Order: sequence, then structure tokens, then C-alpha cells
Amino acid sequence: MDTHKVTFYPTAFLDRDGVLNACSVDADGVPHPPLHASEIVILDGVDSACARLREAGYLLVCVTNQPDVSRGVQTRERIEAINAMLVDTLKLDAIYVCYHDNKDNCDCRKPKPGMLLQAMHDFSIDPARSFMVGDRSGDILAGAAARVRTFLIDRAYSKREQCQPDFVVESLSEAADIVLSSDGGKG
Repeated sequence: MDTHKVTFYPTAFLDRDGVLNACSVDADGVPHPPLHASEIVILDGVDSACARLREAGYLLVCVTNQPDVSRGVQTRERIEAINAMLVDTLKLDAIYVCYHDNKDNCDCRKPKPGMLLQAMHDFSIDPARSFMVGDRSGDILAGAAARVRTFLIDRAYSKREQCQPDFVVESLSEAADIVLSSDGGKG
């Protein structure tokens, strides 16, 4: 008889730019991620929301599309420096990055769920007790495809009409409030 018990973890899947840190929005309403770690501005309430979720037993896993590498506008080294700073500052458990562009048709680029599914495999994540917080329709579609609850942070560029989030919120802090009040903080 196998007495080895596998623990399945509840997880907060978090988009990066626009959820954890600020991004700039150009005149056409298109958001742009920071290019250097020195440009990172953690959004209000994110530190506290991450701490509360971690204390309640949630893994914190960032899943981020970074196509500017494929487009030649950004480097992997700068992305990795930004991500290392976020891991250190917010105590994230992992960051999964898709460096591909739309034309690459990979399985990892949101709205496909590849990064979430890989994390589920790597960390023994329980999708029934997990959720995705994003600021774009692709985040919500990826979360839905991975069968986790979804929270859309409503921004001018979010394209709400292209997805059906479980919740529409104004911040990661509000999403954390809903999750922690609905599960009693038990993960």
C-alpha cells in the first residue's frame, strides 16, 4: 500500500503588467510593460494582497506574455531582471514567461492555458481552489481554459466584451478580498 500523500495547492495565478506592476498606456490606449527593473512600480495594495494570499496558503504564480522579446524590442535578460525583482519583492513562488509573438502559435501564450497547465503540473496545483487575475481578455480566457476562477481588473484596455470573467474587480486587493472571504481564508 502506497502511503505517500500528494498535496494539491491552491494558487493565485497573476498576470504581471497591469496587475502586479504599473504599465504605461500610449495615446492609442495600448499598455506597454516597463523595459527595465528600475522602472517597476508595484501597484497600490499588491504587497498586502500577496502577503494575505500567501498567509492563507496560496501559491503565488505569475504568468506573463512578453512578446517584445520576439519582436526585438526587449531582451530576455531585462525580463529576467524584472522578474527576479518581483519574486524578491512580492515573494512569488514562480514566474512563467511566454516570449513568443502571436504568429508563433505556441501553446504557452495566453489566451492559451499552457503556462497555467505547466505550473499545475510542476506544483501539484488544485484548479478547483485556484484563480487567475488579469487585466486583459487573454488572461481570463487562459484562466477559464485551465478551469480556474477568473478575475478581470477592469482597465480601459481590458476588452471586457471579449471574455466572461467570474468577477470584475478594480485591483488585486479586491480580488484577494473576494477569494479570502469566500473560502474563509482556508485556501
